[in-house]
Amino acid sequence: MTRKILIVGGNGLIGGAAALHLADLGHAVTICGRTPPRTGPLAGLPLLRGSFLDDSIGMTDLRQFDTLVFAAGNDLRQLPAGADERAYFHAANSIGIPAFFRRARDAGIDRAVYVGSYYSIVVPQEQVDAGGYMTSRRAADEGVRALAAPGFSVCTLQSPFTIGHIEGIGARQLEAITAYCLRKIDPEGPRYAPPGASNFMSTRSFAQAIAGAIARGESGASYLMGDRSWSYAQYFDEFLKALGSDERAVPRDAPHPAMPDISLFAGRATSIRYEPDPAMVALLDYDLDDAGRAIQDMVPYYASLIR
Repeated sequence: MTRKILIVGGNGLIGGAAALHLADLGHAVTICGRTPPRTGPLAGLPLLRGSFLDDSIGMTDLRQFDTLVFAAGNDLRQLPAGADERAYFHAANSIGIPAFFRRARDAGIDRAVYVGSYYSIVVPQEQVDAGGYMTSRRAADEGVRALAAPGFSVCTLQSPFTIGHIEGIGARQLEAITAYCLRKIDPEGPRYAPPGASNFMSTRSFAQAIAGAIARGESGASYLMGDRSWSYAQYFDEFLKALGSDERAVPRDAPHPAMPDISLFAGRATSIRYEPDPAMVALLDYDLDDAGRAIQDMVPYYASLIR
């Protein structure tokens, strides 16, 4: 069945990958964001320009669609200087995201997928409660899924580290790690990585999962997404191998120029390792063991932007 899909955050890596994949499947896809992609494949898709946090996306706009994919939300990079973290993220995420889903439901959208964060699940509860950002992501997830009702099916895909590339879309950390492995950043000494670990997943696999969630996701469910669990040193090694280097990264418990602490919400030394639930993988029907392929494909692209 062809669906009319609005993808909020469709000019980002996850949302953009979902937009291209869903369009390839034959759906009518519109991306939504504050700024349009200027080049690359996403520039060819219809654009609804606006923000979920204000009135720029009205009910008339939302009535054009029957499906919502939400891959946006504010994180620590958007925190204004001097703003109170807890108050800012409470308004933007805890309140703003469920309110947008409520408007979508009231406009007649009947299926929705929310892209959340695995941090609210995989880190200790007291650590989630200690920070305004992670608290807001958990509250947004709970608020969105609480809207599930007959006629409105909604589920959450909790995202781990996602990796990939789309022409015309920036990915600052992925480009920074590539530059670091090329010794364009902090060129002296051995290459090192934070001492912790995480789960990594390609944007292609995540896009497949979003399509599966639209078709078969259980309303009200939360799915912990994932693919490969690597130490950060193993993760950096994949970049080095993609660049043709025999060097391997060493763990070091110190701030990192390409993977700053602000991007490691669980802490640079925290190890988050798990295997995705096989029943979930079968339900959502996405590829496993794709993270390494994604790095092999994306590193030459990011390197071409640096050299």
